[in-house]
Amino acid sequence: MSDNIVSGKVVMPRHIAIVMDGNGRWAKKRFLPRVAGHAKGVEAIRRTIEGCISRGIPYLTVFAFSSENWSRPSEEVGFLMNLFLSTLEKETDRLDANNIRLSVIGDISRFDSNLQEAIARAQDRTSANTALTLTVCANYGGRWDILQAVRRMSQDGIGMAEMTEKRLASYLALSYAPDPDLFIRTGGEKRISNFLLWQLAYTELYFTDIYWPDFDDRELEKAILSFKSRERRFGKTSEQLVI
Repeated sequence: MSDNIVSGKVVMPRHIAIVMDGNGRWAKKRFLPRVAGHAKGVEAIRRTIEGCISRGIPYLTVFAFSSENWSRPSEEVGFLMNLFLSTLEKETDRLDANNIRLSVIGDISRFDSNLQEAIARAQDRTSANTALTLTVCANYGGRWDILQAVRRMSQDGIGMAEMTEKRLASYLALSYAPDPDLFIRTGGEKRISNFLLWQLAYTELYFTDIYWPDFDDRELEKAILSFKSRERRFGKTSEQLVI
């Protein structure tokens, strides 16, 4: 049994994964352009990082840009790319100073060279940090992740007879982290949206109507309290769960 579960009751999540939804609607509600919501959302990421560190949660994964988001208006996509670049340039020192490791997963080959280089620099700069692993999913999709894992296994000469769930999991982009214990989606939608499809198999799901820019430590605590109230059986019965 996991060391964060006692008799099926959850003590604290080790890994939280978040779909940060509602930036555009937050801005529209305030008669602002959609991009203003994305910029404001960066502040919510900072708050959530601080909340995870203060609670001793070692892994936080956020869905920043999906492989489907390229279909958004070109102006918004361009703003998001520039925001990602400027945030990396501004926040890498802060991440490093707070012992936070940054990892970016997804097909970043579609990003321009400046952004790819900034990602590489930030990851290298923070690679030895241990307080929190912050994973940013960018140009990521759960189906893409599974497909790239299978392709890499094939390239490594692993035949069908040798393929197992454990081996495939080791080829996924998030293989360095335990599967998420808690999934949070803000903005009122109640779906996974092609996010960590393999890894969320036994994750506890939490949905809130709060738009991402308004997500603060109080809202994080609500999600964690909901999570703690649940019994995680992983296929067993309640009677089978022992300390």
